[in-house]
Amino acid sequence: MRQRAVRDQHRLDSGAATSPKDLENLQREIVSLAKRQGDLEDVVLEVMERIESVQERIAELTERVSSVQSKIDDATARRGAALSEIDGEVATVTKERAVIAATIPADLLKLYDKLREQQGGIGAAKLYQRSCQGCRQELSITDINEIRAAAPDTVVRCENCRRILVRTSESGL
Repeated sequence: MRQRAVRDQHRLDSGAATSPKDLENLQREIVSLAKRQGDLEDVVLEVMERIESVQERIAELTERVSSVQSKIDDATARRGAALSEIDGEVATVTKERAVIAATIPADLLKLYDKLREQQGGIGAAKLYQRSCQGCRQELSITDINEIRAAAPDTVVRCENCRRILVRTSESGL
């Protein structure tokens, strides 16, 4: 468009167009081309402003993504460390359990394991102030009297949840 305007202006200035009608047409075309060029330049400026705005938004979002990714990486590292620590604790507890389990009679261990499986991981519960800590139910007087009369090495069970009851000085017997 610029080249055409320059060429038309050159024709107008050189006197190549001699008729008044051609001169008038060239002048109108030059004015029209200048107006069209101005309109196109305005569109280009608007597009450039949009591009700049989008680039700023992209930079902002990229920074936010980096921040979130950094937080994710940190949380993943902490989770990995916690899992390693838990795995270490599991290994230690498993070894300790094996040592303790070796000292318990096989039939009692079998009962405990069966109850633990049935009761969601808890096969024995503390008897605390006449309540089973497994099901949180207070035992009846009859049950308490039977437990009180039982020998210290007798396995007693909760009538409500069927867990093995562990008697302590806080049992309320």
